[in-house]
Amino acid sequence: MAHTVGDVAGIAGISVRTLHHYDTIGLLGPSERSEAGYRLYTDDDLVTLQQVMFFKELGFGLEDIKRLMHDPAFDRREALRLQHRMLADKASQLMKMMDAVEETLDGIEKGTAMAPDDMFEAFGDFDPKQYEAEVEERWGETDAYKESARRTKGYKKEDWARYKAESDQIGRDTAALMDAGVPADDPRAMDLAEQARLQIDTWFYPCSHQMHAGLAEMYLADPRFTATYEKIHEGMAQYWHDAIIANLTRSRG
Repeated sequence: MAHTVGDVAGIAGISVRTLHHYDTIGLLGPSERSEAGYRLYTDDDLVTLQQVMFFKELGFGLEDIKRLMHDPAFDRREALRLQHRMLADKASQLMKMMDAVEETLDGIEKGTAMAPDDMFEAFGDFDPKQYEAEVEERWGETDAYKESARRTKGYKKEDWARYKAESDQIGRDTAALMDAGVPADDPRAMDLAEQARLQIDTWFYPCSHQMHAGLAEMYLADPRFTATYEKIHEGMAQYWHDAIIANLTRSRG
């Protein structure tokens, strides 16, 4: 079934101008045209638009969404699974923040104050600046570092909390595969490695499969990285390294 641009705008709750912009930048264009040359969107186009809107809701920029969805390796099912996990994490985070707001309001009404630790519990304890000086010393002159610095400059605590929630979920999913005896070169493990690569690509800097493989070597060479993964699951540093290398090989066809 074909839908006019006006129909799609009404269905999706966005403006016709937005759809025209998506078409102009090459993010999402109509699959068909009427005899008069008007845009006509198929049901499949609507599914693609839904994924674009999911990514936007999760904080992805239009250029990042375009790069992800136009990647030859893009898999719609895996993208939906990723979006589902990220939305679930976001919902959990929002619920914690709602609870904190309610407690604060309750304290104001009763004339009591929340404990300082409880005030910020919803934001987690992730400190993105912990290794900032060392990172700048080692990679400060690289394009990746400069791009990462540019992107993260505007990140707020809730952004870092969302990043941490994503990372924690990847860690849990990896540990579950290890517990199930799934080898590192299994497609499920490689899919998690790809998810992690795209996370770096989205949050920090463009991360190719080759660059991700370089990071994998560091995960074994630097004891601190190794210790981080070993805390999640014994043997995870090696497993994660092997999954990333396997994903690199898969990307080469």
